[in-house]
Amino acid sequence: MDKPRYRIGADGSNARQVEAKSLSQVPANSGWFPVIGESFPGAWQRNVEVKFETAMQFNAVFACQTLIASDISKLRVKLVEQDVEGIWSETRNSAYSPVLRKPNHYQNRIQFFESWVLSKLARGNTYVLKSRDGRGVVQKLFVLDPTRTRPLVSTTGDVYYEISTDHLMGITDNKVVVPASEIIHDRFNCLFHPLVGLSPIYASGLASMNGQAIQNSAALFFQNGSQPGGIITVPTRIDDATAARMKADWEEKFSGKNRGKVAVLGDGMKFESSTVKAVDAQMVEHLKLSAEIVCSVYHVPPYKVGVGAMPSANNLQSLNVEYYSQCLQILLESIELCLDEGLATGDKIGTEFDTDQLLRMDSVAQMDVLEKGKSVMTLDERRRRLDLRKMPKGGATVYMQQQDHSLEAIAARDAQLIEQAQTPQPVVAPAAPVVEEPDLDPTTAERLFAVSEAA
Repeated sequence: MDKPRYRIGADGSNARQVEAKSLSQVPANSGWFPVIGESFPGAWQRNVEVKFETAMQFNAVFACQTLIASDISKLRVKLVEQDVEGIWSETRNSAYSPVLRKPNHYQNRIQFFESWVLSKLARGNTYVLKSRDGRGVVQKLFVLDPTRTRPLVSTTGDVYYEISTDHLMGITDNKVVVPASEIIHDRFNCLFHPLVGLSPIYASGLASMNGQAIQNSAALFFQNGSQPGGIITVPTRIDDATAARMKADWEEKFSGKNRGKVAVLGDGMKFESSTVKAVDAQMVEHLKLSAEIVCSVYHVPPYKVGVGAMPSANNLQSLNVEYYSQCLQILLESIELCLDEGLATGDKIGTEFDTDQLLRMDSVAQMDVLEKGKSVMTLDERRRRLDLRKMPKGGATVYMQQQDHSLEAIAARDAQLIEQAQTPQPVVAPAAPVVEEPDLDPTTAERLFAVSEAA
């Protein structure tokens, strides 16, 4: 193989040249999803193939992929730093904050992560090319076309990536080979090769094709005026020419714009329907089953994409937590780890998605949680959850009621009460009764006052 060249950055400012070391491509049977796949040996010869584009058109596949991508892309990415106590808090850094806020010149943050997730869900792999400045700091990130990017492995075990021409990202050469240090490769479902991820369509493709076939059949059925196809039988034998003429005459008079018209048959001719009706074939049940299979492969609750009824549980947060834990969490943490390693943030700085927007509760439950959290959160921290400003005074204090005591203090108090109960108390003589003087009437009081003044 010739010595390839690649450029880092859309402006080509950091052009470098790499010595290729007998690079070999990952075998095609290591999990690459083909354009046409067989659900079982010999399926292609029987026209039972899984076409990628057709499987992507199924409404359940489209709904699952767009739902997951939109839910992840709407979350804000925070740059967090660990302090000496091991607590992670949001921070800013000139080397990492700009690229997280604006990944490249043609995508904002939401569009960038939406492309990231859709590439991973559709093809099982997301390739992100780094663009560095003169200091070697990553200043731009580009999501590559997964169908035009391929991992390569050298004889020494080093990993490279072959990228095809892409003028939007500044790649002008026909074939460009870059080392793994310049690519962020996010992959999952690596069933066949550790460098090749597998799309969920690998498992849901047959169900998608089945659902698509049901919808196409229903569309043709209703386009034909809800009249199925059939067979015209005659009591006597006819030759092929007469049969062809009768077939053409029937299709001309009773199909297309003439469908639904009344046909009059004579000479013992009879029309018999040969197509299974939608009710007989249980079309709705099979279509729902196909959609549920797709949802199970993507780990999306069916009610999230309009398949089936919503659970009766009156707790929106618990439903979102279930959806987050079984579907979104692995994708979010994988992106966070890939960004940390790709941007080389180190051990004390990292990235983290703000999941508060996803797990947001209703107002009543939110206020109840904040009220119960006053013993571990300051007033300002609780007000921040409601997008309120800090209090002028007293907001940075944690409040707790005084009725809570330690077990040691309660035991000491009980011991003191027992000791007091067992100690004999001294006998105290009763106090002399207090004799109250009677109240005097005003006349007597004035006379006594006059006597005392004279004395």
